[in-house]
Amino acid sequence: MKIICIGDSLTYGYGLNRSDVWISLLKNKYQTEVINKGMNGDSTTGMLSRFHKDVIESGASHVMIMGGSNDFIMNVPLSIVCSNIATMVHQSRNHHIVPIIGIQPPTEPEMARKYWSDIADYSAVNRTLMQYREWVLKFSEVFDVGVIDFYADFRRHLLQENPHDIYTDGLHLTPKGNQLMFDTISRWVEANRKLFI
Repeated sequence: MKIICIGDSLTYGYGLNRSDVWISLLKNKYQTEVINKGMNGDSTTGMLSRFHKDVIESGASHVMIMGGSNDFIMNVPLSIVCSNIATMVHQSRNHHIVPIIGIQPPTEPEMARKYWSDIADYSAVNRTLMQYREWVLKFSEVFDVGVIDFYADFRRHLLQENPHDIYTDGLHLTPKGNQLMFDTISRWVEANRKLFI
C-alpha cells in the first residue's frame, strides 16, 4: 500500500518539524508508506497540474486530496475548486487509485487578520469552505468517494478549546492542531478499513 497526500501547507505542515506533521504521525502508527506531497501556498489548480507526476506516476494505491483554502483566500470561484477536485478524483479512479477527499479545517479569522493582515475576508473564506464541504458530501455520495471531514471536527474543537493552542497564525496548525488532524484521520481509517484491503 502506498498513500500519497496531495495538498497545500496544511498537508505539508508549514513551520513544523517533520515529526510533528500529521502525515508523519500517520506513517508511524500504521507502518505503511505515506508520502507528503503538500506544497506551501498551492491551489487546487496547482495540485491538478502536478497530479499526474506526483500521484499517477508514483505507483500510489490511495490518494488523499485536500485543498481549497488558498483558492478561497484568493477569491477563486467555488465552481473551479469543485471542478479541480472532481477531476483529480476521476483521474485517480481511471488509474485504479483509491481517492479520498479531505475537507480542510476552517480558518480562525481574528488570528488570520492579525498575522496575514487584510489580504482576505477570512469569515467569507469560512463561509465558502462550508459551501465547499456541502458540495463534497453530495459529490462523495454520488460517486462513492471517501471523505475525511476535518472541517467539522475542528469546528467542534474550537467551541471548547483556545484557538491559539490549535493554530499558529489562524491558517496553519500547531503540533496540537496536527495531532487533531491525525486523530480525525485515524478514526476514519478504523471505520473504513475496507478501503485499505
